[in-house]
Amino acid sequence: MLNTELEKSSVVIAGGGSTYTPGIILMLLEHLDRFPLREIKFYDNDPQRQKVIADACEIIIHKKHPEIEFLATCDPEEAFTDVDFVMAHIRVGKYKMRELDEKIPLKYGVVGQETCGPGGIAYGMRSIQGVLELVDYMEKYSPDAWLLNYSNPAAIVAEATRRLRPKSKILNICDMPISIENNMLKILGYEKRSDIITQYYGLNHFGWWYGVRSKDGKDLMPELKKHVKEMGYFIPSDVDEAKQHGDSSWNETYRMAKDIYAIDPETLPNTYLKYYLLPDTVVKHSDINYTRANQVMDTREKEVFTACRTIADNKAFEGDELSLDEHASYIVDLATALKFNTYARMLLIVENNGIIENFDKTAMVEVPCLVTSSGPQPLSVGTIPTFQKGLMEEQVAVEKLVVDAWMEGSYQKLWQAIALSKTVPSVTVAKQILDDLYEVNKEYWPELK
Repeated sequence: MLNTELEKSSVVIAGGGSTYTPGIILMLLEHLDRFPLREIKFYDNDPQRQKVIADACEIIIHKKHPEIEFLATCDPEEAFTDVDFVMAHIRVGKYKMRELDEKIPLKYGVVGQETCGPGGIAYGMRSIQGVLELVDYMEKYSPDAWLLNYSNPAAIVAEATRRLRPKSKILNICDMPISIENNMLKILGYEKRSDIITQYYGLNHFGWWYGVRSKDGKDLMPELKKHVKEMGYFIPSDVDEAKQHGDSSWNETYRMAKDIYAIDPETLPNTYLKYYLLPDTVVKHSDINYTRANQVMDTREKEVFTACRTIADNKAFEGDELSLDEHASYIVDLATALKFNTYARMLLIVENNGIIENFDKTAMVEVPCLVTSSGPQPLSVGTIPTFQKGLMEEQVAVEKLVVDAWMEGSYQKLWQAIALSKTVPSVTVAKQILDDLYEVNKEYWPELK
């Protein structure tokens, strides 16, 4: 039942042609009771790709909630005028460039991953300009709006916007910790994320849980540690579900958490740490001829676009053609908290500024925050152990060097960034990877000198 007393919002989804957009639309429509909408807009710089997604989404919106206005456009002024929220999930260079981000490092025996290591650095160099453009459009046409960014690599984007648009109303958020916490709920036998309270610190795709308890104060870490020590975040009952969706690689990722956990049994790791702490194992099990990008293009890309074309051709939505992206309800949680001052507790990427006492004040860290209508209120972490601090300092330096390189057009700084990544074995290999990446990214990166 809709709450007719709440003020309705207008949102623009930047990245209207993304395969994730239909699931987000279904999710937004599912949560209108707490986050009512008057208008949904799509914005993308690829009109053909956006049209396929938009034609289907327009039918879905009009079938389920005809009172919501809908517009798909490639005109920034149309898209960003009179909006309350910009929800951004752009991929500059699309999957063609992601494939190169993954395959070029693997050619040199280095982790090939879209947000970690050299691949993440290449992606970051492409993403900075794209996100800055969105910020500028928003500030020009709807200066009171919030930009909720879940475009990757979030750490590099957050560092760039901190330095280049320091007064912008942008919040960077990631769903990976939420996905892991959903597994924690299954392990513990709880139903909702609100049933547990977690303590976490780190960088985006680079962090640790140091406390998990129930709402009534029960320490849940011993039970979680026992499970993670034996099988990571893997849950045996999820095997059939994973096979059904053709994505068993995630089960292996969840299993590998036990090997990362072993190095520090006092905390529970983010699964992305496998790329930094077990790079040899990751490379050994990678196929340079068929990476994750190929898998996504052969499954999700084809399935979503086929479903959208079917909906548009039939001018009907039966309800089972597309999946509700329920895990992305965190976007609604964030928008709702900002709109209605709910003080929701969420993991966000914010400037450290003393949250972690023994760490760089200017680093963009991922920590729990209470979200109000004026923005996030980060919760103090205190001091962190030497092991995590050392790893984070190295990774923050990589992220800062990438932004330096983008701002200055510096080949040297980008070489240093790649060489400093824990995934790369030497400066020589770093230079070889950089030269290959630069050659294929000249259309997207600043000119390097």
